Amino acid sequence: MNRRVYTKIEDFEQQNATLECPLPYTADTSALAAPLSLGKKTAPNRLVCQAMEGCDGRGDGAPDELTRRRYRRFAAGGAGVIWFEATACCEEGRANPRQLWLTEKNLDVFRETVEEIREIGLRENGYAPLILMQDTHSGRYSKPQGTPAPVIAYNNPLFEKDNPIDASRIITDEGIDRVKEDLIATARLAEKAGFDGVDIKCCHRYLNSELLSAYERKGRYGGSFENRTRLLRESVEGAIQSCGSDFLVSSRLNVYDGFPYPYGFGVRNDGSLAFDPTEPIRLLRELSALGVELLNITMGNPYVNPHVNRPFAQGGYTAEEHPLEGVARMLHGTATLKAAVPEIRLICSGLSYLGVAAPGVAAGFVEKDGFDLAGFGRTIFAHPNFAKEILGAGELKKERLCLCCSKCTELMRNGSTPGCVLRDELYTDLYKSVLKN
Repeated sequence: MNRRVYTKIEDFEQQNATLECPLPYTADTSALAAPLSLGKKTAPNRLVCQAMEGCDGRGDGAPDELTRRRYRRFAAGGAGVIWFEATACCEEGRANPRQLWLTEKNLDVFRETVEEIREIGLRENGYAPLILMQDTHSGRYSKPQGTPAPVIAYNNPLFEKDNPIDASRIITDEGIDRVKEDLIATARLAEKAGFDGVDIKCCHRYLNSELLSAYERKGRYGGSFENRTRLLRESVEGAIQSCGSDFLVSSRLNVYDGFPYPYGFGVRNDGSLAFDPTEPIRLLRELSALGVELLNITMGNPYVNPHVNRPFAQGGYTAEEHPLEGVARMLHGTATLKAAVPEIRLICSGLSYLGVAAPGVAAGFVEKDGFDLAGFGRTIFAHPNFAKEILGAGELKKERLCLCCSKCTELMRNGSTPGCVLRDELYTDLYKSVLKN
C-alpha cells in the first residue's frame, strides 16, 4: 500500500475515492485568501502556522537565536495567523530545559520577538499576522532539568505498562489550583508581551488534556464532565477576565484521544476507539458561553499514537490504517464540531500528509463551512513560505513539500532541536551530527 505524501493530484483522487467519506477538494483555493474577523481582530487570510516547538530557547525560558530565526521565516511566509509554540506557565511544567517559559524577567525578549514578527510580516507581505501564544503545563511529559519529572492527573496503564509512575507524582487538587493561577498569570504576561491572544493548551495529553479523561480520579478535577473540564474552563475564564477585551483567549484542544474508555476523551464507553463527539461538542458550547471565539482542533498523542495526531508516511512504526484515513478522521471530525457549534471559529490540523492536495482540500472544507482556518504544522518546517505560495499560485509545489518522514520528530526525541532535515541545511547538518553521536 503506497503511503507516500501526494505529489500528484491524481494519486490523491484515486486514494480519496476509496474512503467511506471522501474529502472535499477544489482547484479554486481563493477561499483561503479571504480575511476572517476574530473578535475585535482580523486574520488577513485563512492559513495558519501551527505551534511547532523548537526546543531551542534559552535556559531562562527566553527565545534564543534559533527560535527567532524560525519565526522570522514564518513571518515572511505570509500566513494570516502564527500560533506561537508551547510556552511553559511555570518551571515545573517545562517539557525540556530549552522549552520557552514566559516570565517577568524575560518579558522584553518575548516582546522584541513579537514585534519582529509583525515588522517582517508588514514588510514582506503588506500585513502583520495575528500571533497567539500557547500557554502550557507539560504534565506527564515534564522534564525541566532534562530528566523525567512527571506531573500526572492519574496513573495510566496504557502509557505506563509495567513501569507505573509513582502515585506521589499525581498532582493534588490544590496543585491543579496553582497551575490554573499560573496559566492565567502567563496569559496576562502574553498580553503584556504584545501577543494578539493566548492558547490555554489542552491537547496531546499534557496536563490540561489528560484531565479531560480523568474519569476515575477523585475530587474536584475528576469523574464528572464538569470536574474533568474544570481546569480548562476556569483557566480560560480567568484569562478572559484578566485580559483586555480585544485579547483573544483560545485553546488548542484535543477532541479525540484515540484511546479506549476510561483512558481516552472523545471516545465511546463501549471499549471501542470510535470517535464520540458528544462531550467535545458540549465543551465547545461551554467555552463559547464563556466568550471563546476561536479554537484550534487536534486529536491523538504524538508520543503514543502519532498516526492519529499527525499521519505520517514513515515513522517509528507502521499504522494499521492508511494515513489518509487518519487525515479524514481529523478533518471530518472537525467539520462535525463546526456543524454543531457554528458560532466558534475552528482551525483544522493534519493537512501536511496531503502534499499537493492540501490547499484544495483545505479550500473545499472552508467553502463548505467545515472549518474556518487551515492549520499547517510540519509543512512550515519544510516550507515556511507555504502560505505565500498558496496565495500566489493556488498550489504547493512538490519540490518543497514536507514528506512526513518523521525526521524532525527524531531530532526532538534525541534531545536535539527539530527542523526539516530534508529542506533546511542547518538541520541536515544537525541531523548528521546527532546520528554520529
